[in-house]
Amino acid sequence: MILVAIAFFGLLLVGLPIGYVLGIAGVLGLVQIGGENFLAMAPKRFFEGLDLFTFMAMPFFILAGEIMNRSGITERLIDFANSLVGYLRGGLAHSNMVASVLFAGMTGAAVSDAAAFGNTLVPAMVKQGYTRPFACAVTAAGSIIGPTIPPSNLMVIYGSLMGVSIAGLFAAGILPGLLICLLCMGVIAALGRRLNLPKGEGGPSLRLIVKTFRSSLLAIFMPVIILGGILVGIVTPTEAAAIAVFYALVVGVAVYRAITFDDMVQMLVRTAIITGVVFLIIASASILSWWMTFLQIPQSVAALFLTLSDDPTMILGMILMLLVAVGMFMDINAALIILAPVLVPLTSAIGMDPVHAGIMIILTLNISLMTPPVGACLFVLSSVTGERIERISVALIPFILAEGGVLILITFWPDLTLMIPRLLGL
Repeated sequence: MILVAIAFFGLLLVGLPIGYVLGIAGVLGLVQIGGENFLAMAPKRFFEGLDLFTFMAMPFFILAGEIMNRSGITERLIDFANSLVGYLRGGLAHSNMVASVLFAGMTGAAVSDAAAFGNTLVPAMVKQGYTRPFACAVTAAGSIIGPTIPPSNLMVIYGSLMGVSIAGLFAAGILPGLLICLLCMGVIAALGRRLNLPKGEGGPSLRLIVKTFRSSLLAIFMPVIILGGILVGIVTPTEAAAIAVFYALVVGVAVYRAITFDDMVQMLVRTAIITGVVFLIIASASILSWWMTFLQIPQSVAALFLTLSDDPTMILGMILMLLVAVGMFMDINAALIILAPVLVPLTSAIGMDPVHAGIMIILTLNISLMTPPVGACLFVLSSVTGERIERISVALIPFILAEGGVLILITFWPDLTLMIPRLLGL
């Protein structure tokens, strides 16, 4: 066990990609417990780790997001969001948050949202008088709404690995995602006068709202198709993802006429690269997960936590601290795959619903996307805008505190998370 831990953290520290780190550590673990004979299990575990039908939803959702990005949907959604809240002090920052909610129903990936808005909204905010670090901070804070409000790739991974209803997870993520948006907008409003944030011209205009709504109607209708079909039970998440790709193609090619053949090739290549990276992590982690299960490490961790305290509040606090610590230094897909099998039995032992536990784990890891030193959204925004990560991180502190408050609220108030799934009978 010590050899595997040394190899894992040593390779991670020298900068080896997390997919390779997981695979090498897992193979070392197999050799350690069974010698060379156990090596034959590595390829079998590698492919069985991906042999889940629900995983097919991920590349479809990624491709749908790519198509919607290329077809100009982002700009239409921003215009609609701006017509709703752009007249407020800090209006463009508020619009950023509202657009993140609208965009969340299409991509399910924080990095995609950060890249899209980093290229469009951050320059617009800077031009209007916002500081670049604050503009980047608002974008980073809003980007984690994407993988919280469905569809979410993290929810697909968690549901597939733990045998939990993906539709139930999708339904459970709606209220926490909306709450993040509202509290972040509250932070913007509170900082408005102190930072002298720009105020939009004029007041609310019903004519403008109707005009921009019509322009973005086809984009707004996409989440309705995805979520409606899944939550009502007409289609599975995988089928809904395939329908989303078809719908996005029809809108982008036939309606908006904004996608060329070369664009399609580039989007397919990018989808293959992103999917390949995520699937390599999942497959490699399955080897390490089998080794951990063989040695009963999840049960040992659960017993250790219960030894330290039998108070559910204390146990949940320790789980949150562990997730935050790991999420700050590890890719969140890998962290989810490794920690979910360890922590979910522990949450079940204290009577926590697996859907509730999944949302808690996913939201914690999402918040780590905007915390240094390995916050993926920070790196994306820094590379897109040229702003230093340290300056973005300082501007993010109020938003991190607000989203941490949401995390604590959903952790210790189960009904907030489970309200919609219960209403839908999921």
